[in-house]
Amino acid sequence: MKKLRGRTWFVLLFILLLTAGMCILVGMYVVQGSDWASFSANSHLYTNGRIATGTITDRNGLLLFDGETGAYAEDAATREATLHAVGDDYGNIVSGAKVLFSPYMAAYNPITGVGSQGNRVTLTIDAGLNRTAYEALAGRRGTVAVYNYKTGEVLCMVSSPAFDPEDSAAVLEAVNQGDPRYDTVYLNRFLSSSFTPGSIFKIVTAAAAIDRLNALEDFSYSCSGALEVGGDTVTCPSAHGEQDLAQALANSCNGAFAQLAIQLGGEVLQQYTQAAGLLDPVEVNGLSSAKGSFTPTEDTAYLGWSGVGQYTNLVNPCSELVLMGCIAGEGEAKNPTLLKSVTSSLELPASFVSTSDASIGWSGETCRQLKALMRNNVISHYGQDQFGDLPVCAKSGTAEVGTDRPHAWFVGFVDDPDSPYAFVVLVENGGSGSQVAGSIAATVLNQLAGS
Repeated sequence: MKKLRGRTWFVLLFILLLTAGMCILVGMYVVQGSDWASFSANSHLYTNGRIATGTITDRNGLLLFDGETGAYAEDAATREATLHAVGDDYGNIVSGAKVLFSPYMAAYNPITGVGSQGNRVTLTIDAGLNRTAYEALAGRRGTVAVYNYKTGEVLCMVSSPAFDPEDSAAVLEAVNQGDPRYDTVYLNRFLSSSFTPGSIFKIVTAAAAIDRLNALEDFSYSCSGALEVGGDTVTCPSAHGEQDLAQALANSCNGAFAQLAIQLGGEVLQQYTQAAGLLDPVEVNGLSSAKGSFTPTEDTAYLGWSGVGQYTNLVNPCSELVLMGCIAGEGEAKNPTLLKSVTSSLELPASFVSTSDASIGWSGETCRQLKALMRNNVISHYGQDQFGDLPVCAKSGTAEVGTDRPHAWFVGFVDDPDSPYAFVVLVENGGSGSQVAGSIAATVLNQLAGS
C-alpha cells in the first residue's frame, strides 16, 4: 500500500511538473513567438539573412522597401535619407525598420503562425522631409529629427553619414577594410550617440535657477567678456554688459550661466539634469537610446563650465528632443515612435499600435517660463523671419570639443496646438549653432509647415 501511495505521489508530481512546463512554454510562445518566427535563420522569411516578405512605406504611402523583391525606394536620394529609418541589407543598422519591425513584416499570428503574404509596415516618417534634412546637412556628420510631441510620431529622423542601401554589399566590404569614408556609417546618431551639448544645456541651468534662485526676478549679471572662477576663465564671445536672465539666455552669456551654476551647486544641477530625462535612455520601439552624462563637481571652475554645457556633460539627441516636447507640453509629452500602422494584405489592421507618455520632473509653471524665454531667443536674437509664421521657441548651442571645430546645435519646438513639433539639429564640428544648425532647422520646419 505504501509503495502504491508513493507511486501515486510520483505520478501526480510528474503531471504537475509537466503541466507547469507546458504553461511556461505556452507563455513564452505567446510573448516571444514573433521573435522566434522572425529569427533571421527562418528560411521561410529570409533569403541569405535578408527579410523576404512584407513592405515598408513612409507615412504618405511611398514605398521604402519591398521584402519580396528586395528593392528600396526608386529615388537614390530618398534611399540615403531614409537609410537609418529603414535599414540595410545585412541588419547592421539596428535602428532600421527591417530589424525593429521584422515580426510585423512577417505577418506572424500566434494561432496561424507566419502568413503566406507579409504585412505593410507604415512608418511615421515623411520621406520628403527626411530628404530635405539630409540634403541640408550637405555631407556633414550629424542628425536632424522632428516629432509631434502630442502624438509621438517621428516625422523626420536623419543621421549622416549614410549610403545608398542598394550598395550594402560594397559598403560592408569597405567598412571591413577600414575605409574612412564609412567610419560610423551604421551608427544612428539620433538614437545611439551622446555629444557635448554646449549652450543648449543652459536651459537646464535656467530651469534650476528659476526654481531655486528666483532668477527671473532677482538675477542680474554684468558681463565684461570673461569671468574668473577657481583659477580659470570662463569667456564669452563679447562683453554683454548688464543683463537679466532673459537677456543672458538670448545672448547665451557663458559668464552669467557659470555664475548661476556656482550659486546652484553641482548636486542641484545634477538633480535638474536627471529630472529633465537627459541622463536616462529613451525607449523608441524597443530600442534604447544612449545615456547622457553629468558630473556633480563642486570645483568652481569645472562647475561653472558644466553650467554652460561643457566639462563632462553629454546629451543624447533623442533625449533632448523629448525634453523639448515636454517643455512645450508644460511637463508632459509623448515618447517618440517610428511605427504608424501595420496592415495586412487585405488592408486590415494587423497589429495594435500605441505610444507611451513622457514627462519630466519640472513643474508646469517652470516650463511655461522657459517657453517665454526660448520664444524671446527667437524674436530678439535668432530672427523670426526665417521661420515664417511659426511661433518657434529655441536655443542654440556651440559646443567646444577640444581642438576641433565646435558642434553646432539648435533645439526647440513650435508653440502652436496646430503645429505641435519639437526638433533637434546637430552638426558635428559644424561651427556656430544659430547659423549652421539654426538654418537647417528653419529649412525643415518651413517645409513641414507648407506640407
